[in-house]
Amino acid sequence: MQGNIRTFILMAVMTALLMGLGHLIGGTGGMVLALVFAGAGNLWAWWNSDKAILRQQDAVLITRPQAPELFDMTARLAQNARLPMPALYILQTDQPNAFATGRDPNNAAVAVTQGLLQTLNRDELAGVIAHELAHIKNRDTLTMTVTATMAGAISMLGNMLMFSGMSGGNRDNQGSAFGGIIAMILAPIVAGLVQMAVSRTREYEADREGALISGKPLALASALAKIATMAGRTVNVPAERNPASSAMFIINPLHALRADKLFATHPATEDRIARLQAMAR
Repeated sequence: MQGNIRTFILMAVMTALLMGLGHLIGGTGGMVLALVFAGAGNLWAWWNSDKAILRQQDAVLITRPQAPELFDMTARLAQNARLPMPALYILQTDQPNAFATGRDPNNAAVAVTQGLLQTLNRDELAGVIAHELAHIKNRDTLTMTVTATMAGAISMLGNMLMFSGMSGGNRDNQGSAFGGIIAMILAPIVAGLVQMAVSRTREYEADREGALISGKPLALASALAKIATMAGRTVNVPAERNPASSAMFIINPLHALRADKLFATHPATEDRIARLQAMAR
């Protein structure tokens, strides 16, 4: 219930932002059009955002014969967490990382990268899977997925408004161009701030809950250290194409190309590791 309330609040914030952008560009008519767009977008995001995120990340659904050890590990951890077995996906990138998505525990998925399977040992991988199951158990996945989808839509709208406004040379078009530039600048910043507010607190809680599910907080701490180091050296191309999805990953996948901390969606890895080490003690 709490996760649904957070999602409704998030949708309201995003809707208000879209309406403000619409009014900035087109007055009352633009605000009404933005409201209609936001309403349709919210409904679509509620039911389909998880599938959209998986498509954006080039995720491939896998079955147990393809990865029996991963399946059996996930099934055991899901049982520990008292959750249904989620669908499992592989992300075809060398960057070690993972995320969970889905509107509820009965419609959830965990996606791990090829790099994660190649980099972590068994206990570390179990810690990461447990972390993602914690997001599902805490019903963070709906909030995160809707955030990523709506933030991406807002950023796209800002860019569309700017380019449509700059398509002519008269005063009206100049005014639209100015409004479009403002929209392009403000939209991703506000969307990033919303992601930041959602992401930082939930990561600490998912670390704690994941350590309880796996029973090995130090293994999760070790996994976070390895992922953070490798994420800074390896480009995750699908994530770079869709930066609004960065908040969903266990470690920010944009470290390789984006030095601007304004869009940092995760707490410092060192702080997360320190909390897990304290938990182990």
